[in-house]
Amino acid sequence: MTQDTLDLVQRLLFLVAVVLIVLGLKRLSSPATARSGNALAGWGLALSVAATFVTGVPQNLPLVVIGLVLGAGLGWWGARVVQMTDMPQMVALLNGLGGGAAAAVSAAEYLVWTGAPGVHGGFHAGSILAGTVIGAVSFSGSLLAFAKLSGVAERPLLLPGGRLAQGLLVVAVIATGYLAVTGGGLAMFLAFALLSLLLGLLMVAPIGGADMPVVISILNSCTGLAAAAAGFVLDNHALLVSGTLVGASGTLLTRLMCKAMNRSLANVLFGAMGAAPADAPGGGAARPARPVRDVSVEDAAMLLANVQTLIIVPGYGLAVAQAQHVVRELADLLARRGVDVKYAIHPVAGRMPGHMNVLLAEANVPYSQLFDLDQVNADFERTDVALVIGANDVVNPAARHDRASPIYGMPILDVDRARHVVLMKRSLNPGFAGIDNELYYDPKTTLLVGDAKKVLTRLVEELKSTG
Repeated sequence: MTQDTLDLVQRLLFLVAVVLIVLGLKRLSSPATARSGNALAGWGLALSVAATFVTGVPQNLPLVVIGLVLGAGLGWWGARVVQMTDMPQMVALLNGLGGGAAAAVSAAEYLVWTGAPGVHGGFHAGSILAGTVIGAVSFSGSLLAFAKLSGVAERPLLLPGGRLAQGLLVVAVIATGYLAVTGGGLAMFLAFALLSLLLGLLMVAPIGGADMPVVISILNSCTGLAAAAAGFVLDNHALLVSGTLVGASGTLLTRLMCKAMNRSLANVLFGAMGAAPADAPGGGAARPARPVRDVSVEDAAMLLANVQTLIIVPGYGLAVAQAQHVVRELADLLARRGVDVKYAIHPVAGRMPGHMNVLLAEANVPYSQLFDLDQVNADFERTDVALVIGANDVVNPAARHDRASPIYGMPILDVDRARHVVLMKRSLNPGFAGIDNELYYDPKTTLLVGDAKKVLTRLVEELKSTG
């Protein structure tokens, strides 16, 4: 084949890859088709990698093969051994690696660009800078998000004068980037890259754990934009289109997450800088202890054995206890007795977007039983029991009326409007937002304190014994 024919074949393969990726993303919009959508997008990405070999063997082929084998091996290993409780950290880490790869590609292209002055114009130089800075921010920010989700750096780092420092750092990044492409040389480009990495750290450092789903979403969008910039740099249509789609979908998801928290993106990214610590006045300080009503497993089982409607509200505690299979067993047991069982999913429950959906999908919970906040909230008033498992901030009634609360105005699941509330928690400690939960003290609320998996197992055994 002639070189022109090979180029045409390669572009056609890239087109097919893009179509597979688009179809995959479309199917990811529904839990019922998400698995096949993920497979389609994966095959599209694999095809785009294979298409790069059509026009000839790349330079440094051994390094390319090592990278492919190492990346595929680590991905397979991670998919096999990473627990569901660690999935948010895994998402943050993989997202960071994607951003870092895009930044590395742009940085490598900078070396090529400086070695052939005049071959490419200003747009190419701008694409290099955009890919580097966005990818570097995504890389360092995602690694810090990984550390926060892992509990290594969970508390927000509040920086005095943080907004000013971040503003000055943005100016420094722009200045060094401009100098790097106008004769500043490699040293200036390295300074530009290092400042970009620092910018990513400074953006994520002041953000608390409760905002991590939004942070992961916006960093995912950054990775997509960095990949799109790398697509411009390499003149790779598949990388350009897929990166743009990821960037756009991440942006839309971020908007939806912020809406679910009644927060602006600016408030999430900059609201904590220089703010008072959580134990300061008005910052969610612990309130005087108030009486709570404990319930035994036996009494909780008796209550559930005599209900007609039940709404289960899963939260991070369910993921920590890895109790998704037991809660499915409980729901199935009650459904066979004629109980109408639903699951209420809050958009920001857990530590990443869609965390609860992924968790329940692992236990093969029927998709027809999953309802989001807007679909299910009106049903709580007609529900006999709301069973809350490990959720905290997303069911806190203070969001509706306490203007001093940091979650004021956030749409919550209206579990306090059910006839009875059974709250399953490991302890009465505050959630990730660091504030007390008024639901603990509601006269309709009874508490089952303990590990969710152990308590649910005992609950199932008790229900079975009652016939």
